[in-house]
Amino acid sequence: MPTLESLKRYAERATGLRRPGKRKAMDFAQARNPHTVRFKDDGLIPNHPRWPLVIYRRAVNLDERYDPAAEIEDLFEANGWGDTWRNTIYDYVHYHSRIHEVLGIARGKGRVRFGGKKKGRIFTLKAGDVAVLPAGTGHQCLGADDDFLVIGAYPPAGTYDECTTVEDRPRALKSIPKVPPPRKDPVYGAGGPLGRLWKTTK
Repeated sequence: MPTLESLKRYAERATGLRRPGKRKAMDFAQARNPHTVRFKDDGLIPNHPRWPLVIYRRAVNLDERYDPAAEIEDLFEANGWGDTWRNTIYDYVHYHSRIHEVLGIARGKGRVRFGGKKKGRIFTLKAGDVAVLPAGTGHQCLGADDDFLVIGAYPPAGTYDECTTVEDRPRALKSIPKVPPPRKDPVYGAGGPLGRLWKTTK
């Protein structure tokens, strides 16, 4: 699936077909109350010391005129979250210590554990849902539909890394708190809930 989606993405960007564009994509963000969950360090997965995982249910109205993957990509990019990719979520637990991440569900549904094996929780994510992960948040796909398609993206500040082992912890524990909050919510922009949730949560 990643190869096929990469080809589709290339063709859509080259032609503009089935893409709403950044300005139009903003219209597909639906106001939703954020669901927040904070996770403790489980010994392997640090999670974030202050900021919660944020889940917006059915946050993106997937319009049939457009490719749902392109629609979510354009929405994230309109809000300054780039380096987008199309794939699934890895089936092993991992986290990013130097950057935040957003995951938007374009198709299907999947069972995803956030927070790690010991301290985490399992959520079923469906098309239109968005999860925003602060640096350090463990994530792992436990099972999914065959057509489960996820769009990932990152804010401009930070550097992508992938941490999976206990050897990663010493560096990660130092770098996670230093990752700055993003300037914009990936779904709702500058006025979205994320700025409040990730600045005032103690």
